[in-house]
Amino acid sequence: MEGTEDAAQTLDEELRSLLLPDPRDLPPIPPSSVESNFARYFAPDLLKPGHDQYVYRHANGLCVIGLAPTHIALKEEGGVTAVDFNVGKSDRSEMKVTGKRKRNAQHFESNTALCKVCANGTFYVVRCCVKGSLLEVNNRLIKQPDLLNSSADREGYIAIIMPKPSDWLKIKDSLLSYEEYNKLRGLC
Repeated sequence: MEGTEDAAQTLDEELRSLLLPDPRDLPPIPPSSVESNFARYFAPDLLKPGHDQYVYRHANGLCVIGLAPTHIALKEEGGVTAVDFNVGKSDRSEMKVTGKRKRNAQHFESNTALCKVCANGTFYVVRCCVKGSLLEVNNRLIKQPDLLNSSADREGYIAIIMPKPSDWLKIKDSLLSYEEYNKLRGLC
């Protein structure tokens, strides 16, 4: 009988160790939702020096596009003061995608302009980075461009794009991982 109790107690301790981690093994700061839910990639110097952008890819395949912390516009005095989604022949903020099949989604190449951001009187073009269907732009940036300065990697994202899996495999090789980007920019 005693052997059965010891085995049950050992099993109980093993289960407890699996379910309740040792606090000493936990990181001092919990990972953010971006760190937990997205694979983070970067496109440094996209078509021009200093035009660094991020591509956060979710497990469902959607890509969130935005300005990397080292983007030249974020370094300007006063930061970003305006965002304009009217580029070329169309206003990206007017686009409305509907339904399961994403009707009315526009298909863009990786170098297609998404918007222009204004910092210190200079306009910088923000590009798609990924070939795919534009599902959404962050219309909040029109009235609150300061979101790019305060939280570019969260509320200040530029757009959400849905690439085809085959297109993603092609573009992924041209992007840097989070670690490679930090090393390149000396952020380590």
